[in-house]
Amino acid sequence: MTDSISYRRATVDDILKICELGQILNAIHHQARPDVYANATEEFARDKPHWLTSLQGEDRAMFLAEHGSTAVGFITVQVMQPTSPLLQPLTVGRIGSVAVLERLRGRGVGSTLMKLAEKWARKNGANDMRLTVWAFNEQAVDLYQELGYELRAFEMGKQLPIAGDMPVA
Repeated sequence: MTDSISYRRATVDDILKICELGQILNAIHHQARPDVYANATEEFARDKPHWLTSLQGEDRAMFLAEHGSTAVGFITVQVMQPTSPLLQPLTVGRIGSVAVLERLRGRGVGSTLMKLAEKWARKNGANDMRLTVWAFNEQAVDLYQELGYELRAFEMGKQLPIAGDMPVA
């Protein structure tokens, strides 16, 4: 089935397809972290403002995987140049989101989308790729490691008690 999958740069006309596929991400993330992520919704247009930002600007792109006229996956990527006197000059390609229909996972769709994003980033001056992935998303972690991504940092978090529940010092 992956032989008949085509890949192309997404456009604003694809926004509702992207919003629908985005519900995959909402469901996975909400299940693991309902304190952080909104649940998936049948009202796909709810997320339109969020996904439109990935389609607007010369420094970003979104690629779509399709089987016929059905969207089966997408990826967002952005090129940035962090500026700080503490950092070496670097142009970074940052993967934002990757979504693939569950029935097609493990068949190369995500890998192909990642390679398209990397190629686009390299063409736009990137010499390093980065992404953030939650530890609970083991399938995604495995994919990224298979593609040569390495753990470089830990992001740690701690939930704080609600102000009214805090002991008085």
